[in-house]
Amino acid sequence: MKLLVLGGTWFLGRAVVAGALARGWEVTTFTRGWSGAPVPGAAVVHGDRTDGADVARLAGLGPWDAVIDTSASELAPRTVLMGATALAPVAGRYVFVSTVNVYRGWPDEALSLESEVLDGPPEADEEYGRLPADWTGPDWYYGRQKAGAERAAVAAFGAGRVSLLRPGVILGRGEYVGRLPWWLRRAERGGEILAPGDPAKSIQPVDVRDVAAFALDQSVVSGGQVHNLAAPIGRETMGGFLTACLEATASTGRLTWVPDEVLVRSGLRQWSEIPLWRTHAGVWNIDSTSAFDAGFRSRPLRETVADTWAWLSEGNSPVPHPRWAEHGIAAEKERSILAGIS
Repeated sequence: MKLLVLGGTWFLGRAVVAGALARGWEVTTFTRGWSGAPVPGAAVVHGDRTDGADVARLAGLGPWDAVIDTSASELAPRTVLMGATALAPVAGRYVFVSTVNVYRGWPDEALSLESEVLDGPPEADEEYGRLPADWTGPDWYYGRQKAGAERAAVAAFGAGRVSLLRPGVILGRGEYVGRLPWWLRRAERGGEILAPGDPAKSIQPVDVRDVAAFALDQSVVSGGQVHNLAAPIGRETMGGFLTACLEATASTGRLTWVPDEVLVRSGLRQWSEIPLWRTHAGVWNIDSTSAFDAGFRSRPLRETVADTWAWLSEGNSPVPHPRWAEHGIAAEKERSILAGIS
């Protein structure tokens, strides 16, 4: 099996490359080479996906049995279209890692494959869907961009040669966003810990290794495929997650559960100031039945938590990223909220 990975040095891309090499596949990665480190054993090609000449040079190095695209999160649809069009004659299949943000109902409604996908043409530039600064309605910019990128992959390869994978939250070793690492470091500090909402609330993060394994599986199937990737609804809970963080770090910290309405009144930024906490009805209501039917496996969240802590404890750190600084409540603010409910 000859595989091309667009990306391959960060988080999911790195897990895909490592998984492919473990299967004995021949792997080529295409990155700018500005950050991250290549996985030993993979052939490395440096170039810029927004540069037509670089993409044409890459295509000339084919053929490949499949392409797995893990690096399009910040690219406009037309950039994805350019690359996929160049690669379509020299690759058998295209696996595009998208996001549940492509659904119009995210994060307010329960989501399934039947949910409406946002508009977004395959030739759209990075300005498509951008909203004015004074806009107060739903912000669908990112979702429209990624919906357009999905359509770009299909336009270039044809629906029968494309797998569209729509994960929700991905956690694990190498996570550069900072959600799980923040909670682990907070558990490590101990003391009274603000725990958000209801401990019994279902959450659905998935492990990066499981997403990578499924992407590799999808590179060898036939026919058009579309799958949401999330843990089974109801299997994992916020209480179980935070308890796992305490256990992994051997913390003596104490969880104090604060109701959603109190946190909302306090003005906390949902999803970032307290990572993984959000009150919207659909945020953890993602139907991923088709993926499980197709062979997706989602390991227990406590295993992801323990393995990530072991990775961090060994002195490892993710690739620096601006989103890291967005996550976590300031200690003073946490103490203030906790004092207000005591």
